[in-house]
Amino acid sequence: MKDQSRHRRRLTLEGIVLSRYSSFYYVQSGNKTWECRLRGKHRLKKTDVIAGDKVEFTKVNENQGVIEKIKPRTTELYRPTVANVTQLLVVVSLKTPCPNWTLLDRLLVLGAYSNLKLIIAFNKADLADDDSVFLAKEYEKLGYKIVFTSVKEKKGIDELQYLLDNEITVLAGLSGVGKSSLINALEPELSLKTGEVSSKVEIGKHTTRYVQLLPLSGGGLVADTPGFSQLHLPMELKRQELRFLFPEIAKLQQDCRFSSCLHRQEPGCKVRENVEAGLLPKWRYDNYLEFLEEIIAQERKY
Repeated sequence: MKDQSRHRRRLTLEGIVLSRYSSFYYVQSGNKTWECRLRGKHRLKKTDVIAGDKVEFTKVNENQGVIEKIKPRTTELYRPTVANVTQLLVVVSLKTPCPNWTLLDRLLVLGAYSNLKLIIAFNKADLADDDSVFLAKEYEKLGYKIVFTSVKEKKGIDELQYLLDNEITVLAGLSGVGKSSLINALEPELSLKTGEVSSKVEIGKHTTRYVQLLPLSGGGLVADTPGFSQLHLPMELKRQELRFLFPEIAKLQQDCRFSSCLHRQEPGCKVRENVEAGLLPKWRYDNYLEFLEEIIAQERKY
């Protein structure tokens, strides 16, 4: 009987870290959120546990546990700091604020560099003008998954919900594009407000120091964060790699005369030929050149 009691006390569960608040970690296991602390050996080693980490924890009582093991990460982002992300959702407002196409392309490059699936939600579709809609649809032609959404008209919400099911998604976009409104439209129970934490997770006041993952009814998790706050390109990104992060450029790469073509001034460049013929969007090519120069400048500096 004593051995059975000891076994119950040492019951080990698996879960995913939703957030950290001070020295407490809030871990989702099944349909329940547990308040956990780190086992002493991890504190001594100063083990870094972040939102998205998959962990094993020992049950202490009906609501609390102790994290025993942190499983290896499949992906890790640094800004925002979150592990095991599977996709990036870039939210772009089609009106108020107007679309920033250069910022969108920068975010898509950052997401592609992190090997994430990419989705673009063109929000406030009910306010969009024809020019913005035309440019937005160009991204679909380039191979990106796009969704037109409107919280006011409840447009695209079901499709977006489907795309987020069973995924760990980071949201990115300018302030005011409607990220929180979209989350609330997807999960009305969350009642997400600026500076507060979901009552569903029940972990008190939010601190911007840590990322919070919000559970969705479809089994997915969404990072409640301003998104990629560090918008300069990674120092590790080399000039030869950038071309493969633009799908339309990567597709034409093999048709260029030189395999090392950077699509600037090289002869026999199919990318430039397609841009000049109007077959590829010029603003995308201009953004590629801008990012390329930024990377080259970084390489020369360091």
